[in-house]
Amino acid sequence: MFGFSAKGDKFYDLFIESAQIVHKTTQKLEKLVCQNYVSDLEAEEMRDLEHEADKITHTIVDRLNTTLITPLDREDIYTLAQNLDDIVDLSHGAVEKMALYHTKKPSIGAQEIVRTIVEATKNILQAFCCLNNMHSKKTEILSATEEIYRLESIGDTLYRQEVAKMFEQEKDAIEIIKWKEILEHLENTLDQCEEIADLLKGVVLKYD
Repeated sequence: MFGFSAKGDKFYDLFIESAQIVHKTTQKLEKLVCQNYVSDLEAEEMRDLEHEADKITHTIVDRLNTTLITPLDREDIYTLAQNLDDIVDLSHGAVEKMALYHTKKPSIGAQEIVRTIVEATKNILQAFCCLNNMHSKKTEILSATEEIYRLESIGDTLYRQEVAKMFEQEKDAIEIIKWKEILEHLENTLDQCEEIADLLKGVVLKYD
């Protein structure tokens, strides 16, 4: 009646799909950051992943509007979905700027930051895979969130070190401007991972 569904279990499956795209996107980001340059085709592949993530987010929002009973608070579902999508957007943004700016090969420090992001998204995926059984999998989810916090802290340190090193060693002012913007994108990606960890931890404690 009125096009509404009474059950909301599908949300957990959609969250896993979204988290899988997030992890796949950051793995692609890692591959590209280890190259000498990013081609337009590779940037387009990242854009395709962004579109996939957008579709899943839109599906979650549409389902929120047509489901009477949701497994989590509607606000929690909406915020988790948007924050997952934001990680993909930020990852795509970093690659897009690398292609647009025709940057030199990324530094070892930039590559280390991206590897930290990949590890963080791996833990995000693990946490979302446990969310449907959050009562029995509480320890696993909280362990994943703590690991994300640890990785975010490492990423912050790497970011500060890389910016300082760049200003000390890079002689090309234009290259500094390019990479400072890209590094900020990468740091924001890690911050977004931390935001999801906060949200997941809050959800688990709320429904404990």
